[in-house]
Amino acid sequence: MLDEVLILRKLSDLKDLGGQLSEYRGISIQDYAADWKAQRIIERTLQMMIEACLDISNHIISGKGYRRPQSYSDFFRVLHENQVLPSRLTDRMEKMAKFRNIIVHNYDKVDAEIVVGIMKKNLSDFEAFRKAAVDFLGRQN
Repeated sequence: MLDEVLILRKLSDLKDLGGQLSEYRGISIQDYAADWKAQRIIERTLQMMIEACLDISNHIISGKGYRRPQSYSDFFRVLHENQVLPSRLTDRMEKMAKFRNIIVHNYDKVDAEIVVGIMKKNLSDFEAFRKAAVDFLGRQN
């Protein structure tokens, strides 16, 4: 059974985090690379946003009894398989999950170009995810 209140709370948290991060939307690669505080704020907030999307996905998947994901990126694939996310957004969210792993596990030095690119081109993906989740919840009633 879906816990809609919990999902809506997490969607609200996601929106709040996006608002906090929007302050850095115009940051340049050079400014990002030179400012460890901005790096920490941006990377940690992106991580929290991605994890909020994963939490929401997990609640939808478990609440609806969808197949068990094999990886973090697979959470978004499972939602796509069940018509929660459109294909293009699914691809972008899968990349976000992989980016989260780089941040969390320090697999590689975080590439300033990638982070600034996300800030300039992909923050809207989180809003698209929010909208898709709200639309899905609306179809459940």
